Amino acid sequence: MRVIELSGAQLDWAVTQIEHPEYSECVTVEYSSEWDYGGPIIEREGIQIQKHRSGWVALPEDAQFSEEEYQEGSTILIAAMRCYVASKLGEEVELPEGLL
Repeated sequence: MRVIELSGAQLDWAVTQIEHPEYSECVTVEYSSEWDYGGPIIEREGIQIQKHRSGWVALPEDAQFSEEEYQEGSTILIAAMRCYVASKLGEEVELPEGLL
């Protein structure tokens, strides 16, 4: 599934796989909705956030503003977690069947 399409449990699962690869398929942390979890990743990774159109865009720390590098989201956390997943796993991720 394309990272730009991930939301909710799908997006949280992808971030959890990066942060805690030892967790089983069914364990997720609410990175895309809870600042206590997603906020430290934004800070640690230096993810850039900008208001854009009707939502937000996030770019990796050293990125220039180009369509190839940014991820959009309706909230800061969604945009930032999509950016984080894309920077670590690429533009597409394979989800377990239970999350499709």
